[in-house]
Amino acid sequence: MRTRALLAGSFFCSFLLVPTGLGRWSVVRANEPPQVIAIGEKAPNTRSLRDLRGNSRALHDFEGRKALVIVFVGSECPISNLCLPELIALEKKLRGQSVQFLAVYPNEAEDLDQIAGHAYDRGTPFPVFKDIGQRLADALGITRVPSVVVLDGDFWLQYRGRVNDQYGAAARRPKATREDLALALDEMLAGKQVTVAETEADGCLIGRARNVKEAHEVTFNKNVATILQSRCQMCHRPEQAAPFSLLTYEDAVKHGHMMKEVTEQRRMPPWHADPRYGHFSNNRRLTNAEIETIAAWVDAGMPKGHDKDQPHPVAWAKGWIHGQPDAIFEMPDVFEVPATGVVPYKSWIIDPKFTEDKWVQIAECHPGATGVVHHVVVYILKEGQRGPISPDGMLSILVGWAPGDLGLVLPPGTALKVPKGSRFRLEMHYTPNGTAMKDRSSVGITFAKKPPRYELCQSEFANMAIAVAANDPHYTAQASFRLPADARLISLAPHMHWRGKDYFYEAIYPDGKKETLLSVPRWDFNWQSVYRFQEPVKLPKGTRLHSVAHWDNSANNLLNPAPEKTVYFGLQSWEEMMVGYVSFVWENPETAADLAKHPPKLADLMFDRLDVNGDGVITPDELPEQLKALAPLAGIKIPEKMTREEFEKLFDKMRKQFQQRRPEPKPDGAPEKKP
Repeated sequence: MRTRALLAGSFFCSFLLVPTGLGRWSVVRANEPPQVIAIGEKAPNTRSLRDLRGNSRALHDFEGRKALVIVFVGSECPISNLCLPELIALEKKLRGQSVQFLAVYPNEAEDLDQIAGHAYDRGTPFPVFKDIGQRLADALGITRVPSVVVLDGDFWLQYRGRVNDQYGAAARRPKATREDLALALDEMLAGKQVTVAETEADGCLIGRARNVKEAHEVTFNKNVATILQSRCQMCHRPEQAAPFSLLTYEDAVKHGHMMKEVTEQRRMPPWHADPRYGHFSNNRRLTNAEIETIAAWVDAGMPKGHDKDQPHPVAWAKGWIHGQPDAIFEMPDVFEVPATGVVPYKSWIIDPKFTEDKWVQIAECHPGATGVVHHVVVYILKEGQRGPISPDGMLSILVGWAPGDLGLVLPPGTALKVPKGSRFRLEMHYTPNGTAMKDRSSVGITFAKKPPRYELCQSEFANMAIAVAANDPHYTAQASFRLPADARLISLAPHMHWRGKDYFYEAIYPDGKKETLLSVPRWDFNWQSVYRFQEPVKLPKGTRLHSVAHWDNSANNLLNPAPEKTVYFGLQSWEEMMVGYVSFVWENPETAADLAKHPPKLADLMFDRLDVNGDGVITPDELPEQLKALAPLAGIKIPEKMTREEFEKLFDKMRKQFQQRRPEPKPDGAPEKKP
């Protein structure tokens, strides 16, 4: 049934005709909450839902299921937290029966960061949403969390109420006496009418917005301009990645209402680290006071204010974020990016002609055509090396770029060494956008004024054995990296592709103690950041950096091109990656020289990478399929558990077996042997 507006005069423009369940029409004011539907009525197709990436989602996007279970939860409600494990278990049990669960957070004060952290902590495997303005909760008659609503495949309301009777405001039963939600679903899936279609949810009241107007005046010149200068203009200015400028009052007024929306929902500025863990020097997260200031300014009509209050404009360097570089190196050729199709990774070699060692303090890439440059990596190829990985397993990267990244900026006393005779390998990933474009990207370098106390070291720990199963909404993988000497952690940078969901880092200290270093509970492929610690984190020798990541390979992931396919590790965006980049310095400067003289054994490096959970042993599930396939060819049976020493013996045995099987090189001119 269609909703029709009354157009007879200005008085009637504030009213809507809304169909009731009996086919009659009732009159409601347009600014009032939607009418609560009854059991047996159809749920409205509200667009009040925002996913963790900030995408607007309609309820009816989830069509084609036998049942849709909407779970209203709150991060600070103890009853909600008690019920979540049972809901997660029930979802897993019914996943193969075309039952779709959604987690919806209706509390006004909960932003996307808080919601994402709460969902991550509890391992919520189904889609998570913020209910903007409680529009869905109001339409479905939900006033408390936790509450559940069950809709059938045509979105008709079949059940509303509690999960069960185990937990309530004053109830803590050892076991539920009636599993209301589970029973309702069983009856629905069996084609029966739900026996008990409505129960009372006994939980926490939904927190709603306060309609309070502050008495003080907020203007652009006095209050808003400084926020834009410190938080936004780094990207929102000409020749940067943002689509529009915010340098002037006129710019801000043009985009004011959008600024209010994206800041209140924490979609902008792009920053995805859980604020509960770590302190980062490049944190772009707005404070609550800054968000409220922008909202108050927009609500007040976006006044400019007095000219005397206007701050001095920032003297941004043209084309560069961190000022004019000391040296600029361009791609040797212009590359023509086609309008459509898939462009393989492209690489160019640049010789900076360094005749002496150089120390880099700041480096940043400048994409020539931001619309088609997906990311850039500038590797350092040391003299005599064909690749960027040294014998000690360290990685040599000058700088990278992806949307949201701001280049390499090192703390005082720390610099990156580029040895004399080194060359740069500029690796470009292009993604055609429908328009043919020309690119000639460049990289700018600012050198340290003097040799530093600490030399920056870089490495990565990846899980190349990932196989993200088809239609899996919560695939899990791990990776680990062991520090061979005392170090100070400078930064972390997770990397995944379209199906990435979240990424978590922790330090496992030699005594077994664990510390969360970084949690990115709402990974966004479109905004990839390097997270730089405010103060370097001291890590003793033997500390393991351990990471855990999840992927959503279901149809609910809007970025997923093919949920019906299992996805493996690969370079292209439609494949997947789990790579954790790490930057650090050695606590003792002589460590680098010692490792260069006595590099670790290849077996040790392999063990540390394969021991993805960091528990000191390797089990068959941690081994890549390629390695497991090679073992029988060498006549080797892989044991159920291997220590470092046992793995070293296995590794040496396999290497010797394959060296013996390798054919002798044929002398020049010798005739080919017939099989």
